[in-house]
Amino acid sequence: MPPQRLTLQEIVRRLGGEVAGDPAVEVTGVATLDEAGPDEVTFLANPRYRARLAGTRAGAVILGARDRDATTIARIVADNPYAYFARTLALFHPPREAVAGAHPTACVDPGARVAPTAEIGPFAVIAAGARVGERARIGAGCAIGEGASIGDDTVLHPRVTIYHGCSVGARCILHSGAVIGADGFGMAPDAGKWVKIPQVGSAVLGDDVEVGANTTIDRGALGDTVVGEGVKIDNQVQVAHNCRIGAHTVIAGCTGISGSTVIGRHCVIGGGVGIVGHIEIADGVTVTGTTFVTKSIRQPGVYSSGLPMMPHADWLRNAAHLRRLDTIARQARDKAAPGEDHGTDEH
Repeated sequence: MPPQRLTLQEIVRRLGGEVAGDPAVEVTGVATLDEAGPDEVTFLANPRYRARLAGTRAGAVILGARDRDATTIARIVADNPYAYFARTLALFHPPREAVAGAHPTACVDPGARVAPTAEIGPFAVIAAGARVGERARIGAGCAIGEGASIGDDTVLHPRVTIYHGCSVGARCILHSGAVIGADGFGMAPDAGKWVKIPQVGSAVLGDDVEVGANTTIDRGALGDTVVGEGVKIDNQVQVAHNCRIGAHTVIAGCTGISGSTVIGRHCVIGGGVGIVGHIEIADGVTVTGTTFVTKSIRQPGVYSSGLPMMPHADWLRNAAHLRRLDTIARQARDKAAPGEDHGTDEH
């Protein structure tokens, strides 16, 4: 199939923005400033790459109003060039539509309610009482438990598992290996042994949520684990039981969130962050990568912990000093103890 060709005018008609230069310029795709050819559109979203604009071979460029006159090639002026780039890329690579029907190897319980427009892939299992919405795509080897619900236009890539009673909203994307609704890690100590606490809550994902590969979202112990609308979660993230994540928060890979943590709306959680349980994080908080959050964050802002990378020899010396901080602090307190003679004020 030949590549789709769109004029700048057609792109602006669909996505908004303004054409500066020839609106009849045609492009067949999107590429970076360094790699774009004459039949592609590129983008400038970060001012540090402005110097590369002079050398690009692109047929057109997406940029912001402040860079409108930074080049003479045809351009689309947008309020948010990076978001506009993403939407333009989606024009050339639209998601595949569902192919209605179930593969012959799929196992769909007669008690399940599967929309006639939904696609059920090979070896997928849909249990009794489960519901699959219109135009949903259930990939090969997925398992949807009893009473679980999958919203309209949601995509489950191969080998996603949705446990019984859990709910996934509309237009969600769950990548391979994601597990929604496994038991939370609840154990009660008793005479040197551990008694499992039944996890009888659920896991509820709102609309437009994306969950990365091999990410796990546990069900609640009593109430539900809730992921708000528009939340985006990267690969290999652990969300423990009874957590609540506010709308449009993003969480990068390898983050671990302990049980009963409440994260606000529009937060940004960096990669490898560890968050202890039973705390609250306010709306609009950014936590930088590998930070360890040990107490509630009540005000929006950027929070960090840990030491940046340094040469190993420097790290060893600094670690030796860190081990002595408590001793140094006690010595300082002793020197400043009340009643100690620090001299006179007679000069």
